Amino acid sequence: MQLQDNRCALSKHAFNFFLALMACLISLASTVACDIERRKSDAELGLSPQQAAGRKIYDAECARCHEPYSTRGKKGPGLKGIFRHKYLSLSGLPANDERVTDIIRLGRNEMPGYSQKLNAQDLQDLLAYLHTL
Repeated sequence: MQLQDNRCALSKHAFNFFLALMACLISLASTVACDIERRKSDAELGLSPQQAAGRKIYDAECARCHEPYSTRGKKGPGLKGIFRHKYLSLSGLPANDERVTDIIRLGRNEMPGYSQKLNAQDLQDLLAYLHTL
C-alpha cells in the first residue's frame, strides 16, 4: 500500500512540475511572440510597383543583416524610420537619399558595398522602399 501511495505522490509532483514548466514556456513564448509579426503583402503595405521592386531587392540583399520594421538590428542596424530622423543612427550622417545611396553603393564599416550588384534603377527602387519603413 505504501508503495502505491509513494507512486501516487510522485505522480502528483511530476504533474505539478509539468504544469509549472508549461506555464513558464507559455509565458516565455508570449513575450518572444510580441516582436514577431506576420509578414504583410505588398498590397497590405500599400506599396507602389517601384516600392514593391525595392522590397524584393531588400529581401534578397539587406534583410539578412537589417530588420525592416524594427529599430533593433541583426548584424547591422534596424531600418525602421530610417528617413524619419535628421541623422542616421550609427554614422551620424544626414538621413537623406544621397548619403544612404552612398552607403549602399560603397559600404560602410562591416557593410559591403553593392555598386557591382545593384544598378541605378535597383538603387532607386530600394530607396523608394526604404522610405516606406
